[in-house]
Amino acid sequence: MKATLAGNYIEVRDCYFEKDIIKTVPGRRWDPKKKTWILPVTIEAIERLKMIPGYIDVNIQNKYIELKQLKSKTTTIKLAEKVEPIEPMPIKIKPFQHQIKAYNLALINSNFALLMEMGTGKSLTSVAIASRRFLRGEIKKLLIVAPTSVCPVWPKEFEAATIPYEVKVLEGAIEKRIQMLDSFKAEGLWIAVINYEATWRMIDALLAWKPDMVIADESQRIKNPSAQQSKAMHKLGKIAKYKLILSGTPVQNAPLDFFSQYKFLDDSIFGTSYYAFRARYAIMGGYGGHQVIGYNRLDELIQKAHSIAFRITKEEALDLPEQIDEIRYCELEPKAAKLYKTIKEESYAELEAEQEITTRNILTKLLRLQQITGGYVNTDDGTQKQVSKAKLEALKEIVADIVEAGKKVVIFARFLPEIQAIRELMNELDIQYSWIAGEVPIKERGEKVSQFQEDPNCKVFIAQIQTAGLGITLHAANTAIFYSLDFSYANYEQARARIHRIGQKNNCTYIHLLAKNTVDEHVMKALQKKEDMAKMVVDNWRIYLK
Repeated sequence: MKATLAGNYIEVRDCYFEKDIIKTVPGRRWDPKKKTWILPVTIEAIERLKMIPGYIDVNIQNKYIELKQLKSKTTTIKLAEKVEPIEPMPIKIKPFQHQIKAYNLALINSNFALLMEMGTGKSLTSVAIASRRFLRGEIKKLLIVAPTSVCPVWPKEFEAATIPYEVKVLEGAIEKRIQMLDSFKAEGLWIAVINYEATWRMIDALLAWKPDMVIADESQRIKNPSAQQSKAMHKLGKIAKYKLILSGTPVQNAPLDFFSQYKFLDDSIFGTSYYAFRARYAIMGGYGGHQVIGYNRLDELIQKAHSIAFRITKEEALDLPEQIDEIRYCELEPKAAKLYKTIKEESYAELEAEQEITTRNILTKLLRLQQITGGYVNTDDGTQKQVSKAKLEALKEIVADIVEAGKKVVIFARFLPEIQAIRELMNELDIQYSWIAGEVPIKERGEKVSQFQEDPNCKVFIAQIQTAGLGITLHAANTAIFYSLDFSYANYEQARARIHRIGQKNNCTYIHLLAKNTVDEHVMKALQKKEDMAKMVVDNWRIYLK
């Protein structure tokens, strides 16, 4: 036969007179050494070959039947009103209906995209999928690649798994990360979590580790096919048998954003050449014909992308709880971390030396520490000095994703220097915003709120917790970010209520930015217990300063 199945590709030879048909197959490429056309193993490619009499053999025909059956199963699951897991989900938490659908779809497709909006539980769904593949004996090594602020969240997500596992977040110098990668010993699933920036810097070690499954969390981070981290992920995609991409906003700027993510996930969908992909789906023009001025065949592009994807928004996920909490972490830079440690030790020593310890003294010292995690310290001359940009960098990623998805967001912060820094960041990102802090006159605050609520171009509202925690409605957004937290549970609850109001039609998501191993985590724990730190610190102050 002139066409044969060769792993994940179809090799086509001796097709000089039929090459015009071959050239209609998306994702095809010519191998000059073998003098052979290489086609992806897709329904579309095989249907093109069937147009040429005598070109396909029984193996390709059987593969065609298998792909058609898989497509039918996928469609049936997507359209079902209610589904049960095709195999029990190995997690301790009861899943929602949309999570069961995503779980089933990902188990019948080796490579799958969970295009689930923030707050719909794509991480927990991924835990269930990976755990089931482990129980099936399909995987032993799982690599999760995520933004830096999300990496520390994954060990907490796996606490819901019912399988044995060992998880390591690869941090520090590259040499240290490689050592951690080689130190797995426990029984169960081995899980390595790493940020995108480090992935390309240690790609050889990751390839040598040979992960059986790779999860690309917030996969829009690899939308640029020429970026180093994208190229690294493409290499990992070639060796991993199972892959997931997770993203609530896979298309941030243009439909072409799909290409690089799917080149990692399954290059049979859009092929391996960005230029061929662009030529098919984009209309080029402008100076020298190098600018994208429009798009072609968008229906085809969407159909192909969704053939191995499940999409759900918070509006569509009807069984979600009304309020969802997420935590994102950042790590203070070495200088800031050293300063934090010094002030913490000094505060501890001062309190130990005091004859009478008062709530005010303790809270003042904790406040100083909290100012550092937000990026600022007070100098001797009464001004504020910036000592860290860790939270700002994490905030930048989160806000960009939300705004580029066409959503609005409220950002709460405690301190005025933080408010100013966030405003400057919005200006840098060219994002229109409104804001309220203590310095904004009361008579102007109503106008500030109306601007955010009514102007579709005003995407961000920046609010000082103490000032904007009462009496205003901000339900044009269903997501709020707590850049820093007040010690008062009452203030915290009032701030949350700004978006969770009468008239809010969607579930609300609250994202908390915490600096790792700092007072931020203590404050968050207290608020989660619905406790005011001011009522706790006298008897337990050592907890917060150790």
